[in-house]
Amino acid sequence: MNAVRDNKGFTYVYVLASKKDGKWYTGCTNDLRKRLKQHQDGKATSTKNRGPLVLIYYEASRSDEDAFNREIYLKTGMGKRYLRNRLRRFLSLTV
Repeated sequence: MNAVRDNKGFTYVYVLASKKDGKWYTGCTNDLRKRLKQHQDGKATSTKNRGPLVLIYYEASRSDEDAFNREIYLKTGMGKRYLRNRLRRFLSLTV
């Protein structure tokens, strides 16, 4: 099996930041562009009243299970700390 030519795509774990309240939303999807558009258009109930939103981080995985487990981790206290440390330079530029 050639991973580059495999028909199965990636599963994405992503983090959005609300420009309205500054809070982060972490999610998981198989179609990142489509899901971001849903968030921006207010069609995602989880972020409907929190827009505008900006994508600040994402990871891609070939395994749905790994991606969903990563999403769960990034929502924990340790996962949030990991993201803050990982994005430290980016976050300092946006303040």
